[in-house]
Amino acid sequence: MPEDTTSISIDDVMEAASGPHFSGLRLDGLLSASSSPRSFSALTPSSGLNADSTVLKQPFVIVGVSGGTASGKTTVCDMIIQQLHDHRVVLVNQDSFYRGLTPEESKRVHEYNFDHPDAFDTEQLLECVEELKSGHPVHVPIYDFKKHRRCSESFRQVNASDVIILEGILVFHDQRVRNLMNMKIFVDTDADVRLARRIRRDTYAKFVKPAFDDFVLPSKKYADVIIPRGGDNHVAIDLIVQHIRTKLGQHDLCKIYPNVYVIQSTFQIRGMHTLIRDQDISKHDFVFYSDRLIRLVVEHGLGHLPFTEKQVVTPTGSVYTGVDFCKKLCGVSIVRSGESMENAMRACCKGIKIGKILIHRDGDNGKQLIYEKLPKDISERHVLLLDPVLATGNSANQAIELLIQKGVPESHIIFLNLISAPEGIHCVSKRFPSLKIVTSEIDVALNEEFRVIPGMGEFGDRYFGTDD
Repeated sequence: MPEDTTSISIDDVMEAASGPHFSGLRLDGLLSASSSPRSFSALTPSSGLNADSTVLKQPFVIVGVSGGTASGKTTVCDMIIQQLHDHRVVLVNQDSFYRGLTPEESKRVHEYNFDHPDAFDTEQLLECVEELKSGHPVHVPIYDFKKHRRCSESFRQVNASDVIILEGILVFHDQRVRNLMNMKIFVDTDADVRLARRIRRDTYAKFVKPAFDDFVLPSKKYADVIIPRGGDNHVAIDLIVQHIRTKLGQHDLCKIYPNVYVIQSTFQIRGMHTLIRDQDISKHDFVFYSDRLIRLVVEHGLGHLPFTEKQVVTPTGSVYTGVDFCKKLCGVSIVRSGESMENAMRACCKGIKIGKILIHRDGDNGKQLIYEKLPKDISERHVLLLDPVLATGNSANQAIELLIQKGVPESHIIFLNLISAPEGIHCVSKRFPSLKIVTSEIDVALNEEFRVIPGMGEFGDRYFGTDD
């Protein structure tokens, strides 16, 4: 008689789960680059899931590095690349996208202003960066600075990478290019130093300084980080590299959507996921370990609420400086699975008001609101929206839209899940970019039936015992 898997001790399962954590979109090695750049296969929900699925990996960031001519931009980029030697990093120079001069312009090349925005082919630069950001290899043109035109038969192939650095004097000038960047760095070097570096290369006063004053300096206000003294500022560069390394450790979707948060995985969390995903687990154990995970997700979500500083006097007569909890708060569960998260919410927040939203589900279309019961003053509160599984995101979007119609600011909504599908995160985060999503794991994909894979089945039926 086969061994009953339910008889295996919980301790054994927890111990067996204490291996490396590869939950979610771990896409390394899945990108199949063909010999032709930009050729790719997209993953759709209907494409199913198997070991050979091809998924395109998004880079962490496009780091834009701008500054005046001879300010030390290239030195800063080189130092960042050297410190990120254990990651895939590519450098794309804006100089590669100079447009070729016409015969008339070539005759008066000494009068041509190469520091003007019109000197660059911004459209091709945009196309190149967008392809790289999508995970596709591209051909970057090679510019001949002697002939002042592109090499027609030569190019540099740049492959998809973890970090893309875009460097150039005017990379912040065009808003479309700026919008593609996740981090913008401006290298700020004294004008006299730049003049000394550039004096042999062109006429500084005729072109370089006017272009800097008219185009480069005004773009400084768009920078997230300003580095004085360029490559000599090792502290600033170390901090930038540290920030990039932190982001590289995040889930791929957290790099794309900064308001998506996955609670830090531990062997305990991984072990509890192993248990509740097991189809043979008893209902009692499923509820017990689901409640433990839900409590962790709720606590993490509460950590994203605003706090105010507060001082108290301890029993020793000392003053302790801490924080005061957010007072105007409520929970809203999406019936019926979301009701499984209410006990954890009440355990964490004494006397919290909890509303309910029921949305009829019929396949992937035709969502219809059936019932809603919300606090009358919900527009004045921060809302923790509860649903253990984020699948397509359609029902969630309708619930969020209802909350916004009731006057709740989008930025005051925190959506709590146990597991999320990438398709659902894309759906919700694109429509509501100011909303926060907190989950314990991001699964791989949706299958043809729009079920989360590997998932854990119908959560509500398993939790409330109606799956028979």
